[in-house]
Amino acid sequence: MAVNDTEKTTYTIPIGPIHPALKEPIQLDLEIDGEQVVDVDIKIGQVHRSVEWLGMNRNNPVQTLYLAERICGICNICHPFCLVLAVEQAADIVVPERAEYIRVIAAEMERIHSHILWAGVAAHEIGFDTVFYLTWRVREEIMDMIEYVFGNRVTKAIFQIGGVRRDITAEQLPRIQQGLDYYKSIFEQLRRIFLEDETVKMRTRNVGILPYEDAMKLVTVGPTVRASGVPKDVRQDQAYSAYADLNIKAITPDVVTGTVVGDVYDRIIVRLFEVAQSIEIIEECIKNMPEGPLLAEPKMPRLLKLLTDAEGEGVGRVEAPRGEDIHYVRMETGVSTLSTWKVRAPTYINLVAVPTMLKGMQIADVPIAFASIDPCMSCTNRAIITDKATGKKSVMDYEEMHRLSVQKTKELQR
Repeated sequence: MAVNDTEKTTYTIPIGPIHPALKEPIQLDLEIDGEQVVDVDIKIGQVHRSVEWLGMNRNNPVQTLYLAERICGICNICHPFCLVLAVEQAADIVVPERAEYIRVIAAEMERIHSHILWAGVAAHEIGFDTVFYLTWRVREEIMDMIEYVFGNRVTKAIFQIGGVRRDITAEQLPRIQQGLDYYKSIFEQLRRIFLEDETVKMRTRNVGILPYEDAMKLVTVGPTVRASGVPKDVRQDQAYSAYADLNIKAITPDVVTGTVVGDVYDRIIVRLFEVAQSIEIIEECIKNMPEGPLLAEPKMPRLLKLLTDAEGEGVGRVEAPRGEDIHYVRMETGVSTLSTWKVRAPTYINLVAVPTMLKGMQIADVPIAFASIDPCMSCTNRAIITDKATGKKSVMDYEEMHRLSVQKTKELQR
């Protein structure tokens, strides 16, 4: 408790790390004045899994690929997508064109299911569970379609370094189109529910505002930054894979409302209309998908030899459903494993904007405002360092992480 010069009292209350409004472990320490949020301190670090260390200790990058797919249960396409792009760049591997189109189809199916999942969670956070159940029932169609095409609802194992493991056959296309037609038919109902319902409007309009200037300054990504009016999208700005053949335009809320507020309502607009955009992208990919091989090197022994002989660095950038995902790798000749693997997931950077969104809000607005960035802590958390001799724990601050980053960069350059 702190008392200021005018005898005005503020209190600090924790939300999390275990809390009904938070689906993953994170702690928000809110300094409140009455019901109003005055300041926010974010504490992460409850689910660090040493993923990068494990990946660099696998026998080869192909084994690391399986681990990348398990960084996030929801975004299990974008992480392996990112990793293969980075490795292919470092090893100078050219991916067949047909495989590039299948990769994009998989990524856009993931975007549809992720955005609809988020919409259901958002409805739950404002206590509108009828919409929560409706939305997740709607999501089942894309999950069934993903299972039909790739063999599993969650981990699809479709990516391989140099291409994809399985084809999308002509016999599968009618089922895919059936699913896309279903979402076209139900889109207007979802639009009315999320954009016209007065309950949704009252709980999301002018809540969790992130102005354009702050979104740029804090380098936010994905629907979070686009909802603030910044037309930033890796698929558009630095097109990769088959996106280079498509006319991708970043969706901002003004295309629907004519204005940009940067609030939770605008984030709903962006995600909802990105679902419609993903449907169009999948249809275009199916229509224009070329014939040809699926892998640059189909024989595993030769692929592993190629990767062992590779020398260099690679950076993969993918527009995940939550925003820009980045994977960095370094490979050294004669070494079968990745010398360096660094992952930067979108939540890690979007968390920086949370205090700006929450300050001035009411306590009741915190769950939906925080949920509006679609946080994923499994992708985000960093290590707590433990001294083996004393058992004393310490958390790295920004300055220490920056110092170690500069030191590591110099070592790599040498």
